[in-house]
Amino acid sequence: MNIIEAQANLLDNIDARTRLAGSNKMEILLFSLGTREIFGINVFKVREVSQTPKITRTPNMPAGVEGVISLRGNIIPVIALSQFMAGSQPKLDIKNSTMIVTEFSKHTQAFLVHDVDRIIRVDWDKVRAPESMLSGSQALITALTELPDGKLVSILDVEQILSGVLGEPEIPDLPSTVVSPDAYTFFADDSVVARKEIVGVLDKLGIKYHQANNGKEAWDKLQNLAQRASHDNEPLSTKLKLILVDAEMPEMDGYVLTRHIKSDRRFEGIPVVMHSSLSSHANRAMGASVGVDAYVAKFDPVVLADTVMPYITDRG
Repeated sequence: MNIIEAQANLLDNIDARTRLAGSNKMEILLFSLGTREIFGINVFKVREVSQTPKITRTPNMPAGVEGVISLRGNIIPVIALSQFMAGSQPKLDIKNSTMIVTEFSKHTQAFLVHDVDRIIRVDWDKVRAPESMLSGSQALITALTELPDGKLVSILDVEQILSGVLGEPEIPDLPSTVVSPDAYTFFADDSVVARKEIVGVLDKLGIKYHQANNGKEAWDKLQNLAQRASHDNEPLSTKLKLILVDAEMPEMDGYVLTRHIKSDRRFEGIPVVMHSSLSSHANRAMGASVGVDAYVAKFDPVVLADTVMPYITDRG
């Protein structure tokens, strides 16, 4: 697929793509960094694909940032993805590279890649987290999926790459909440950066929590909590005050997870907040369509705390 075809496919049938949220499916833009390894990024994060324009180099740029470009009046950083991956990645020929402009976590940035391949549609239950603990550049792979020919696709944790470039948001001092000693919240997120931020916010608020790393694990754990509450002959909402879910997660996305929660009477009265780097109006509308009670964009600790506190304190 050439750049023009890739851009046309991104723009084609956008309404159909927004309906993917409730179907436990996702679309991935495949690309390479000059080796045989295939990488992917969720199409919902991609704004456009183009040939790399002239990059303006500026002093004191973070490692991995080639410079900046002006895109429709906005100055955005240009990040060379190959510099974040294993040392075997070849040095990118910037003049002949392809640029993927992304928009997530309230930031717009361009990623330089060798070339783009095509857009594929996969079931979230065919997207799995890496089985072993990864270190170094391999920790930037948040999930894996398989093509029909057996080739693996490594889905990059672009949120972690962005935090490595721009730095993680500092969690300020937050007022602790007054809640029952038995009260807790539950959150699910596959991003290491997001989990670290959520834990930091909840710790500063003085809120206990249980957590999961993907949607299926979250649903399994939530059902166990519901069974335990039923065994103790008390509503689960007596102790579980809030469920915080990511939108994109391996094995089961946050939309399907929310639908499961909202259709199970054992979770009646427990609000679900979607915490996602996909903060567009379309994504918020998709969250509302499956019944989320609120939608908060990553990564802003203060906004997250302000969103969480009313659900915890008002229902204490």
